Amino acid sequence: MKRALITGITGQDGSYLAEYLLDRDYEVHGLTRPGAGDASDPSFWRIQKVRDRLHLHTGNLKETRDLEDLIQSIQPDESYHLAAQTFVLNLPEDESAILKFNTQSTHHLLLALKAHAPDCRFFFAGSSEMFGHAPDAPQNENTPFNPRSIYGVSKVIGHDLIRYYRQHQGLFACTGILYNHESPRRSTRFVTRKITSTAVKIKLGMASELRLGNIESERDWGYAKDTVAAMHAMLTSESVDDYVIATGQTHTIQDFLERTFGELDLNYEEYLVIDPELYRPREEVPLVGDSNKIKSQLNWEPKVSFEEMVREMVQSDLEYFQRMLQ
Repeated sequence: MKRALITGITGQDGSYLAEYLLDRDYEVHGLTRPGAGDASDPSFWRIQKVRDRLHLHTGNLKETRDLEDLIQSIQPDESYHLAAQTFVLNLPEDESAILKFNTQSTHHLLLALKAHAPDCRFFFAGSSEMFGHAPDAPQNENTPFNPRSIYGVSKVIGHDLIRYYRQHQGLFACTGILYNHESPRRSTRFVTRKITSTAVKIKLGMASELRLGNIESERDWGYAKDTVAAMHAMLTSESVDDYVIATGQTHTIQDFLERTFGELDLNYEEYLVIDPELYRPREEVPLVGDSNKIKSQLNWEPKVSFEEMVREMVQSDLEYFQRMLQ
């Protein structure tokens, strides 16, 4: 039986990946923050149905000793590093915290694996934000990085660490450059879940408006379950490499609005309020991924369409809020 270690296991990707690996007879271990992974954790609902099949460990990704002890005791065959800090409130201390956590956690994991489980295969969750102000579209593995956020900067640093440990330390370490991927388990801090949850509340009489910024912004939106399947394909490949994981199609926020409200027989224009404080300028070059490399080399294909994904998110939120009203 293979053993896998997942950081960020209570998040959207971590929870789906845990289920994906359990279905393939893995022994799945998850690293959680102190206080996380139990019923008091607001993220617990994502792993609740498989909680009794998981091995959860409390530890600090910024503490090398915690990670070394954990890696030494588990001896994982595969390690998926999905934990990261993402949101910045434009304060210097927030930027410093994101850069420090995202960089140190990746480095400490690589150090622990090199010392105690050098044969473990390591997946690092990169981001389309590594490309930032991209020179052209679509982007592929050879597109130069030009991040426009501190989060993107931290992911580029992590990717450089991955390449160093692969090329000079002999680890099977790779980066999946992940484009936006959504599901009913996405946090409501993200615009997609904000749209579906608020639209459902409007339908049920629990809200009266939806406040957004620029609805002409474009995204390459995939489905989270498809994304975790690509992660696994990368770590079970015969050779190690980095891959763009994307759909190759873009949709605007307006497209998402129309599809979401249409599922509920509503017209989004009657409820949308454009809030200048939420406005983000549209990218001159859209972030859209060219995933031909992973398709041809690892036979990976996204299976769930944009329309199917939005429908699932709307139906999940509808069922949830209807239960709340009962």
